[in-house]
Amino acid sequence: MRIFGTRRTRAVVVALAAGSLVLTACGGNSDSGTKNDSKTQEDAAAQAEAVTYGDAKASTGPAAEVPGAKAGGTMTVFQEDDFSHLDPAQTYVSDGKLLDRLLQRGLTQFQEDDKGKLTVVGDLATDAGKATDGGKTWTFTLKDGVKDQNGSAITSADVRHSIERMYAPFITDGPTYIQNWLSGAGTTYRKALPDGPYKGKHLPDSVLATPDAKTVVFKFKDAQPDLPQALTMPGYALVPKKTDTKEKYDTAPMSTGPYKIADFKPGKSMKLVKNTNWDPKTDSVRHQYVDGFNIEFNHDDDDQTKTLLADRGEAKNTVMFTGQVSTNQVRNVVQDPAAKKRTIAGYAPYVWQLNFNLQRIKNKKVRDAIAYALPSAQVYKLDGGAYGGETATGLMSPTTPGYEKGYDPFGKLKKPNGDVEKAKKLIKEAGAEGQKLVYAYANTPVRQQQSVVIAKRLEEIGLKIVKKEIDQATWYEQVGKVDNGLDLYMTGWGQDWPSPSTVIPPSFDGTQLQDGSAVYSHINDPKVNSEIARIQKITDPAAAQKEWATLHRDIVERVNPAAPIYFTKVFQIFGSNVGGARYSSDSSYIDVTRLFLKK
Repeated sequence: MRIFGTRRTRAVVVALAAGSLVLTACGGNSDSGTKNDSKTQEDAAAQAEAVTYGDAKASTGPAAEVPGAKAGGTMTVFQEDDFSHLDPAQTYVSDGKLLDRLLQRGLTQFQEDDKGKLTVVGDLATDAGKATDGGKTWTFTLKDGVKDQNGSAITSADVRHSIERMYAPFITDGPTYIQNWLSGAGTTYRKALPDGPYKGKHLPDSVLATPDAKTVVFKFKDAQPDLPQALTMPGYALVPKKTDTKEKYDTAPMSTGPYKIADFKPGKSMKLVKNTNWDPKTDSVRHQYVDGFNIEFNHDDDDQTKTLLADRGEAKNTVMFTGQVSTNQVRNVVQDPAAKKRTIAGYAPYVWQLNFNLQRIKNKKVRDAIAYALPSAQVYKLDGGAYGGETATGLMSPTTPGYEKGYDPFGKLKKPNGDVEKAKKLIKEAGAEGQKLVYAYANTPVRQQQSVVIAKRLEEIGLKIVKKEIDQATWYEQVGKVDNGLDLYMTGWGQDWPSPSTVIPPSFDGTQLQDGSAVYSHINDPKVNSEIARIQKITDPAAAQKEWATLHRDIVERVNPAAPIYFTKVFQIFGSNVGGARYSSDSSYIDVTRLFLKK
């Protein structure tokens, strides 16, 4: 999953990217002047525990009551930008995921306990699914009483339609896991249903079957033990067949969750109200405590933090979605005991990395030199300091199963501000002194500040850097092009669910390389491709995890397609009248499913 922040607008297309982070209860250090109370990687490891699959009992609503919860009132939400997409099939960004937890439901969803442990339960389905044929066949039965906001009953035909419309050419930004599993990797799946379901054609029953109105059967060539987790993604949420307006659905989606859109002024505001056709008896995950949400756009992190820290008037009833305590306000928040009690924090699954365009930077010594040289500590201190991140040593986050603590091929733990001399030596050996590289960065304040630090360091080791600023609204659209004309550019990627299979294949499988894919380094290494295909067939999660870790090392050390910079954390503040606030291991931000107003 791309990290939110720098992303495309609805008029263009979306992505999940840079800017806002997720934070841990990590405290400041010398850069923030606060006592270091930050979470450790042991805390992050708790987020990487194996996910369990829930039965019918765990999937039966209503959701467990939140202690002290009260009904009523309208909650305010601050957002920096408008949502890139409202069509769930196009949603692959963190802010969109939070919105969809209120608006949309799919076959399954994550249920989270007070310690952050995740269980996959049935959402529209009666349970997390039943596997047969060694995990190649999965059967889901729909619950009774599930309806859309118009009161129409949800049937298996709607589920089938929701999957098949993911094949349509106008769906460009959502996940592709299930399409690939059903119909072939990379762009191959599009050929199976090039027009989606809109011209009367469907996937064959040998792949996706709906034997009756309540039953959905997925049939895969290979075992897919992670299907219940994949189905929790907003991209696979339900889109009712009779209300699907194709491209127009992106501006007016139908709700199946506890809230629906009552008013939307693009770029300005969005109002959510209760969906009266949502039945809590069918939902073991969500609540409907507040009467609605008023979402206000155009509040940057600094504005959000100052307003919530002051805690006056409507700010008392306000939360951030994907905003974070701004870097220059961290000290004020953590040194104010009353304010600190109104914060949540946690490790995020994202790794900020500087991608090398392998089609242009072909000398590995140059790539290695840059990886050694990058001043990671200086870079993340510009993005929240110790509350915003920590030096990254590889391309898998501490929250990802298979992460190897202490693995540090570029010596970042001993030299978090880089090894300039080693980098200079590699540049000289490569004969690359004076080599011109085009370095792109987004035009947000944080990325602009980071670009100064990064460009200065790369010039210091002997490279000539040509900086190119790109509008944040089109950031991922431009760097996501195969022919992007760029050499270096930062992206943030994190797991879609707790598994390396949602990190390594999307980012480093060369067979998926195409415009809009997450293969930002343009890696297309035969060994890596074949190893990904082999490991994806391993059905034992523990065995697969070891193989992914081995492949991760090979990618980092033998290929080096991207230089790790920093692991991300999230630190958010909310108003004093907000109840039920907690950090979510699933969304990596505030848990929006349980919020209420105290009075």
